[in-house]
Amino acid sequence: MKTISHYIDGKSFTGTSERNQPVFNPATGQSTSQVTLGTAQDLDTAVAAAKREFPAWSNMPALRRARILDRFKNILWERMDELAEAITTEHGKTFDDAKGEVTRGLEVVEFATAAPTLLKGDFSENVGTGVDSYNTRQALGVVAGITPFNFPAMVPMWMFPVALACGNTFILKPSERDPSASLLIAQWLTEAGLPDGVFNVVQGDKEVVDAILEHPDVKAISFVGSTPIAKHIYITGITNGKRVQALGGAKNHAIIMPDADMDMAANAIMGAAYGSAGERCMAISVVVPVGKGTGDKIVAALKPKVEALQVGPGLDSESEMGPLVTKQHQEKVLSYIDEGEAAGANLVVDGRGFKQTKQGYEDGYYVGGTLLDNVTSDMSVYRDEIFGPVLSVVRKDTFADAVDLIHSHEYANGTAIFTRDGDAARNFAQNIEVGMVGVNVPIPVPMAFHSFGGWKASIFGDHAMHGAEGVRFYTRIKTTTTRWPTALDAEFKMPTLG
Repeated sequence: MKTISHYIDGKSFTGTSERNQPVFNPATGQSTSQVTLGTAQDLDTAVAAAKREFPAWSNMPALRRARILDRFKNILWERMDELAEAITTEHGKTFDDAKGEVTRGLEVVEFATAAPTLLKGDFSENVGTGVDSYNTRQALGVVAGITPFNFPAMVPMWMFPVALACGNTFILKPSERDPSASLLIAQWLTEAGLPDGVFNVVQGDKEVVDAILEHPDVKAISFVGSTPIAKHIYITGITNGKRVQALGGAKNHAIIMPDADMDMAANAIMGAAYGSAGERCMAISVVVPVGKGTGDKIVAALKPKVEALQVGPGLDSESEMGPLVTKQHQEKVLSYIDEGEAAGANLVVDGRGFKQTKQGYEDGYYVGGTLLDNVTSDMSVYRDEIFGPVLSVVRKDTFADAVDLIHSHEYANGTAIFTRDGDAARNFAQNIEVGMVGVNVPIPVPMAFHSFGGWKASIFGDHAMHGAEGVRFYTRIKTTTTRWPTALDAEFKMPTLG
């Protein structure tokens, strides 16, 4: 069986661990490889390499760093299919969806190639008589990223391109469920000319995460995952003196106004709710139709589309939705549907009975698209982030009631409104207390030159990811004040510059 291990100091690294974990193909339910679960000692080795290379890398002209990232970008374009296939094989999402993931990550690499402009400081001449002042943004040192299973390429690329462009060295701890993408990325960075030790991959589980949190030479941590773990990462990290950005869970609502184009809204929601089997932190998992009759219309538009959803292996071109990532997660999603039905929700489309009949895929981790109507805010299917192909409809009488529903939820990651009314849309976008907002756009993921991050329990820390916020997170500001006097008398009062 193939063993997937670490990548440290520019080469594959076996490490010191004797622990391994099987890696499954969710489409078949079979394991064809295993991943090494690293140790604190393996993390020490990676940090030592990154620390050794930090002075030279951070002092390299930003333009030269940008050129390396530009070569990496070209490799990504040329080999996108290879990376997408690795993602599909281990995660389960469709091949086209995996290619879309790679593209969104690549956009952050493109943004990071503007490093010389992103790192420009300010200069003020004559802030005082003969005194000039300027500021610069300087790298932090060794930084780490801990990334989830649902986007094994895109989420790491939210982090390391900006970190590297700013002059930091990087340790990636990818999900142990789909680790192969991380090694392709590491190998291609080396091929692009990245010096050995600047980017390292340490596979593993909680032991490696704890080692990252405790290591004195790791200066900052980026994390994406569930809210309880994000909160733990944030509190432990800052307690240990690190800078931390930790993105947590989500429960994203889409308000459907009475004047919305129901067919357009239904088509948009289908992709947002069932794409990647709902395993997206930006998935729409709650539809909130407003006003009498709106709920009946949107449910009538959605029902036949959900029933017709093509569920199958991700590498099958006919599949619109693939399997869930693990058997355990499949069982968890099925249990939520059970709970919703038991609590009184109307099961419009039941995905529990889906059986994959394609030969060789009968044991995959499939759940059919599920649509629940008349869901209420006290039900677990509404409260919790299910991370599966389960869409809940919560009906509300007024726009104000719909907004109150969103505001009452602990998560505030993303939301959307479907309407033809510009006043309603503007009101919603301006006043809704959610970090990312779509107007007739179901998944409002910002482009790379903006920043990604929610509010409330969806984020811990002061900085969102990538864009200008990413640059600020991965650098610290230094202000220098200069004077070149011909003569200077001693002064014993508080200095002033005027």
